[in-house]
Amino acid sequence: MNEFNEFIREVFSAAGDIVIKSMMGGYLVYFNGRLIGDICDNELFLKRTPTTDKLLADSELRYPYEGSKTLMYVFDRFEDTDLITELLDGMYAELPEKKPKKAK
Repeated sequence: MNEFNEFIREVFSAAGDIVIKSMMGGYLVYFNGRLIGDICDNELFLKRTPTTDKLLADSELRYPYEGSKTLMYVFDRFEDTDLITELLDGMYAELPEKKPKKAK
């Protein structure tokens, strides 16, 4: 875990439980158990939902890593705690629950 990931966890945890898990070369970001985005190369990418489309309409859309099929918002407004809370609450309501692991 690096300083940027700890910063994300600290800032976003005011809205709920934030878990950051390592994945191949990057990290997955979960809010209250739901996948909300990725951290790649010390940048936070949030999934597109109706809430992010509305609240982050002026933010840059990019692919988080080479070969990604998902266009995501680059988030950089960490000082706006009201926006973060509104974003995460809206995303939580719109995103699916984490799928249970299949039994082996």
